[in-house]
Amino acid sequence: MKNKKLLIITNPRSGKGKIKNDLLKIIQIFSDADYDVTVYPTKRQGDATLKVQSLRNGKYDIIVVCGGDGTLNEVITGVMRKELECTLGYIPYGTLNEWSSGLKISRNPTIAASDIVTGSEIKLDVGKFGNKFFSYTASFGAFTEASYSAPQEVKNVLGQAAYFFEGIKSLSNIKPIHLKFVCDGREIEDDFLFGAVSNSMSVGGIVKFNDSVVKLNDGMFEVLLIKNPTTILQFQSIVDGILRKDLARDGIEFFHTSEITVLGGENLPWTLDGEFAEGKECITLTNIPSAIDLIVPHNTKIK
Repeated sequence: MKNKKLLIITNPRSGKGKIKNDLLKIIQIFSDADYDVTVYPTKRQGDATLKVQSLRNGKYDIIVVCGGDGTLNEVITGVMRKELECTLGYIPYGTLNEWSSGLKISRNPTIAASDIVTGSEIKLDVGKFGNKFFSYTASFGAFTEASYSAPQEVKNVLGQAAYFFEGIKSLSNIKPIHLKFVCDGREIEDDFLFGAVSNSMSVGGIVKFNDSVVKLNDGMFEVLLIKNPTTILQFQSIVDGILRKDLARDGIEFFHTSEITVLGGENLPWTLDGEFAEGKECITLTNIPSAIDLIVPHNTKIK
């Protein structure tokens, strides 16, 4: 029987560089499972996308991403642009790794590797932002810039706290953003402090959704918009609603849609899976249903 071929794409800088110490153990797990393993360390930002786009269909049976959400985003972008037929696996090494947490993918690299060998394939939606792609969130506004402005070295040392420190530094500069959102024949126009178009159980490590409102392969986004509060009491109510997962508060818009157009966001900085993306006067975000195949642990249940 011919061995399956597996490509590991790894970001050596993710997770405090710890991956360098774990890589041999990860390779051994896949080799013991009769995979022919090739390792590709990324050299710079965007390199993982270029590597995947250079592959031909059938070259590898599985591509395993060892890195953070940014590296995963690059690989998914390459898969989508090339229309590559390949199953993905993920061994998370980043700071937040929100997407993997919602899928019960272990932060222990050897367990995550073993789960790829023994796990099940599921299909997941992918978001498209203009001509870019995202696996779990596109967001703007308060604290968004912290995702991509915190230096990698700071993220490695401080972990999730790095995002909060960067966010706090920018609080005094946060200004309401006047935008119009159009979807499903509905228009929402107002001043907003924050917005997220997501396919995830949480956003930014702060906003967490109830399991009942999120399904990762239903072809629908979860859209959360926080309006600029007009009073201190409204601001307190919004914060309390976010913490209690009560998204029906005044000043919070929460709904599902498969496509949404944002108007008025020229030069508005967005983050796609933690990486910077520049907005436009008019940008459309589209859900591509069941776009990728991902191996997850057997105990992961997708409703």
